[in-house]
Amino acid sequence: MKLLVIDMQKGLAIDELYDFDGFMKKVVRLINKARKNNVEVIYFQHDAGAGTGLSAGDEAFEIADRVAPKESEKVYVKTINSCFGNADFVGYLKRSGEKELMIVGLQTDFCIDATIKSAFEKGYKVFVPSGANTTFDNPLLSADKACKYFSEWIWQGSFADCVSFAAALKLLEHN
Repeated sequence: MKLLVIDMQKGLAIDELYDFDGFMKKVVRLINKARKNNVEVIYFQHDAGAGTGLSAGDEAFEIADRVAPKESEKVYVKTINSCFGNADFVGYLKRSGEKELMIVGLQTDFCIDATIKSAFEKGYKVFVPSGANTTFDNPLLSADKACKYFSEWIWQGSFADCVSFAAALKLLEHN
């Protein structure tokens, strides 16, 4: 199994996210558990393009300090919602032979959703820990409803196994 930590950037990992404190604590615990059990942690940064404030060289582009990668951990940049849009990552994953991914990070209704569906389409077994992805309110759904909608209606049983936080920790122990 590999733990994908998606878009945990300074400009996105902010208080306005749904259940920000709980979310951050869970992501930190999952990263620490993965590291302790020699599960590879792979990071992604979303580059929205020059002038957006969320591009290479911008402070907001940098990964949030609380979840910062170790020097030895891989960090990939993506310019589309799915992590599978990065050819270097796709090649690395294919070479590794890994078929199980745990996905955490931002934003539930954009990059998390796109990555989960892409992983499923490519034959990966995907695990989504409860409370380890979040988003902002949008004009159609509150953030809490969006998180619930994707984890309980869209992903569960179709694209991923949405598991309790405790179950996710156990999966990282028994990898």
